[in-house]
Amino acid sequence: MAIHEKELLEALTSSRILTSMITPAVLISACGTLIFSTSARLGRIFDRVNVMKGEVEAIITGEISYPEERMKHLRGQIDLQRRRAMLIQKAMVSLYTATLLFVASSLAIAVNVAYGGTDLAWVPTLIALCGGLFLFIASLLLLYESRFNLRFVHRSIDFIEFLEIKAEEQRNFPS
Repeated sequence: MAIHEKELLEALTSSRILTSMITPAVLISACGTLIFSTSARLGRIFDRVNVMKGEVEAIITGEISYPEERMKHLRGQIDLQRRRAMLIQKAMVSLYTATLLFVASSLAIAVNVAYGGTDLAWVPTLIALCGGLFLFIASLLLLYESRFNLRFVHRSIDFIEFLEIKAEEQRNFPS
């Protein structure tokens, strides 16, 4: 067996490849968890928009009280959901890109350990750092999106309080 083949066989059977690939694997798992939870957030937005669509239809057909106030409220809420959906979509793109880069860095580590030398050892690190940057961007987008969700909740509570006040007024002063 030639010396080069022997070194290659040692590199491939060495645990160095697997231990070097663990860090990107943990980051891939983190991205997967964030992708799962972010997809759930997008699903909740879709559900809320469907509920608001039903309310708009009820307003149009005259089945619901305070139509002007409700339409004003719904316009604002729909705008918030649109912004949230756009932020979540951008976060998903960043998370998938981070996952792709972490997988690529893991593969680059394996190739570098098996075939490379010290002169290209920086390549997997650079790829992993780029993946980390996209993970950071996704986290920022999700943090920003959560502010819109809080605003949505506060506006909903404000409108419920408006309806409670109107109901109280009607009880005290029947028509």
